[in-house]
Amino acid sequence: MSRFLTSLMRVMARWPLWLLHGIGAPIGWLVYAASPTYRRRFRANAARAGVPWPEARRAVAEAGRLLTELPPLWLRPPEAALPVAVQWQGGALIERAQAAGRGLVMLTPHLGCFEVVGQSYAERYGAGRGAMTVLYRPARKPWLRPLVEAARRRPGLDAAPATLGGVRQMIRALKRGEVVGLLPDQVPPEGLGVWAPFFGQSAYTMTLAARLVQQTGAALLLIWGERLPGGAGYRVRVSELGEPLPTDPAAAAATINRAMESLIRQCPQQYLWGYHRYKQPRAATPGAD
Repeated sequence: MSRFLTSLMRVMARWPLWLLHGIGAPIGWLVYAASPTYRRRFRANAARAGVPWPEARRAVAEAGRLLTELPPLWLRPPEAALPVAVQWQGGALIERAQAAGRGLVMLTPHLGCFEVVGQSYAERYGAGRGAMTVLYRPARKPWLRPLVEAARRRPGLDAAPATLGGVRQMIRALKRGEVVGLLPDQVPPEGLGVWAPFFGQSAYTMTLAARLVQQTGAALLLIWGERLPGGAGYRVRVSELGEPLPTDPAAAAATINRAMESLIRQCPQQYLWGYHRYKQPRAATPGAD
């Protein structure tokens, strides 16, 4: 089965984006219909954020599009150009931060196509301004791991595992004046976060983003990749945090959560409402370094 799925992904990598998105929409609805647990979580999370169902239901299809748009991004040769069109909005904020000679931490929620953010940054800025290092967890499926790792290690883009060694790698990158990318609405292991409000309910939230900024003096920006209609590509949107980042870990986590909420409210139909954001954190891996 794994060989078949790998071969299928290689075939899909050659398909146009409009076709991939067209196939992804019914897949999203199929997953939604097949899993009562996913369905309940999806609706509860959207309702908690105050998103009306007619608007939230559009995110069902978008979750499927997230899956089917991955093959051309993951499987393109390292030297090949991005196979999709990408527009940029707010790129001057990146240039201004890096002109000051500081490292840069960029945060994106589970919104839109977050996979295209790192790859488009690498293509646009990586050669002249240093690589982006993204935090990642190895894929659960063994057959997927080499594909994901190859996708996130290419010219202008590197990957750091979610371990103590990965944190050190990100600190070194920031001290070189490079960029680090994180998904701060991802639930961290126990002991690596604090409980902070997210759409009115307490959610276990990573403290890593704030610690990286405070330890290295890096700048902080928000970024996400909007999926454009009709397979027209993506628009990468960059913005500022909007308020000072406190030094207290809990207050900093609450500030970052508010920033993520502001991005999600811009385009709630592309947020992964089915993500288990309010779960209990898993135990940290002993001895991870």
